Amino acid sequence: MNATGVVVTGNDAQAKRRQRLHELLLTLIARQDDLELMDADGPSGLTSSGAGEGPAEAARWLDRNRRVLQHYQSLVRTAVTFDALLDAEQVLPSREI
Repeated sequence: MNATGVVVTGNDAQAKRRQRLHELLLTLIARQDDLELMDADGPSGLTSSGAGEGPAEAARWLDRNRRVLQHYQSLVRTAVTFDALLDAEQVLPSREI
């Protein structure tokens, strides 16, 4: 049963939860000042035959993409946490102190 008292089946509940998670995540993304995208192009240092800057450039590229991915994961975890809090508020009646 949802907050309005309507009985919701398992598939409907999952679809609504997915939609709510999606909306929460989009809202969090919209609030980001500068959301970096992952760099799809590999470092050029790996394809060149020179041994100078290649490994260092590859390490920087990998580290940057790792940081960007961790930021994305943080946004998803935040959306899941907000969703769980919303679920908890709908299940438990609020108490006023």
